[in-house]
Amino acid sequence: MCVCRRVAFASLLSRARSEAWGLDDLIAANRDFAADFRLGGFDGVARAGVAIVTCMDSRIDPLRMLGLSYGDAKIFRNPGGRVTDAALEALVLGVHLLGVRRILVVPHTRCAMASATEHELQERIGASAGQDASWQAIHVVEDQLTALMDDVHRVKSHPLIPDTVGVGGFLYDVDTGLIEQQV
Repeated sequence: MCVCRRVAFASLLSRARSEAWGLDDLIAANRDFAADFRLGGFDGVARAGVAIVTCMDSRIDPLRMLGLSYGDAKIFRNPGGRVTDAALEALVLGVHLLGVRRILVVPHTRCAMASATEHELQERIGASAGQDASWQAIHVVEDQLTALMDDVHRVKSHPLIPDTVGVGGFLYDVDTGLIEQQV
């Protein structure tokens, strides 16, 4: 099969998958976004020197909550906004290769990871999936303030994150949009 037929077939297959998964609206929105895209060529350095570790919760807009915009910060999101090994890896890369000089760890109020037990979340997931989910690790946060203090300490004590990098722990209020420094 010639290259042009393979490309056409791959495009057709991709389109069929997106239709089956209900992604058409998102793909159309991307086409609208790309139509006047003016952000190409950016080098990826955090212009404001900021890295944010926060929760995956869709009520959080990490850039806007800090008055930042595209290209200003490196953002790492996960359930609960925890400083995991993967988050530390991202922070080390950010500090040494991407201009990060300030790190904010920002969990939030009314977080599902801090308001249920691991068993409760596994039960809810199992009910949704229609199968047992007790084997799936869910890293709940039993005490947000203690976890935040531990996470900030983990960042500050990392041998590849120098003392010249500012690190703070904040709690984002999903009902007011305010952050309050805790650590």
